[in-house]
Amino acid sequence: MLIPLYAAPRISPRFWPVVLRNLLVWKKLAVPSVVGNIAEPLITLVAFGYGLGSMIGQVQGMPYILYLASGSVAVSAALAATFEALYSAYSRMQVQKTWESIMNAPIALDDIVFAEMLWAAVKGLFSVSAIMVVIFALNISRAPTMLLALPLLGFVGVTFASIALVFNALAKGYDFFTYYFTLVMTPMTFLSGVYFPISQMPDWLQAVAQVLPMTAAVEVVRPLMIGEWPSQWLRPLLVLAAYAVGGYYLALVLTRRRFFK
Repeated sequence: MLIPLYAAPRISPRFWPVVLRNLLVWKKLAVPSVVGNIAEPLITLVAFGYGLGSMIGQVQGMPYILYLASGSVAVSAALAATFEALYSAYSRMQVQKTWESIMNAPIALDDIVFAEMLWAAVKGLFSVSAIMVVIFALNISRAPTMLLALPLLGFVGVTFASIALVFNALAKGYDFFTYYFTLVMTPMTFLSGVYFPISQMPDWLQAVAQVLPMTAAVEVVRPLMIGEWPSQWLRPLLVLAAYAVGGYYLALVLTRRRFFK
């Protein structure tokens, strides 16, 4: 029986085997996958943190490399989850026809979309954990509260995976994702307070930055990375939750339309 296009998500425990299936496939290429996901953020961290940081000095009372690292982990979780929910999910959905094969079993499309969202978040968490180990090893930060940032980073992954699945449902090919990274993810990264405080921007741009999910992610993760408790945690979490719920529902509707139109 087909589910109405705009019906509420109908998720069953059958989503879990789909997550495990993706995990088993990923384990075969785990090392190059993690290296690929952490290479760019680590290069950015070292190049800007040590190079530019030596000229900048301190930002908001902390060394620039710590300021950069504490924001970069949120961006890394978001980017890793986004990449998985775009390129990898699209391959399984459109190229390999894995989703169609799975639906021959008693597993619904709603379960598959939910599993893809959850798996992308988990994979992002794997990548960001490796980055946090490097941050600890380089003595950039060794705050015990770094561990408390992990579940929040998982939530960040859920949020950005949900948004990415919207574009996955709309894509006609891999080239489509270039627009998303160029026009959405890259500007959002620069406006979210990762590289410099958003207070340095014009007032109207600050207003835009405040409603971005990346800004919310940085606001709630950065304090824990430097050994402090977030002074404002409710609003960022609500922003992330709103994007996660709205993004997942829209992705589900668009994916249903793609499969059952």
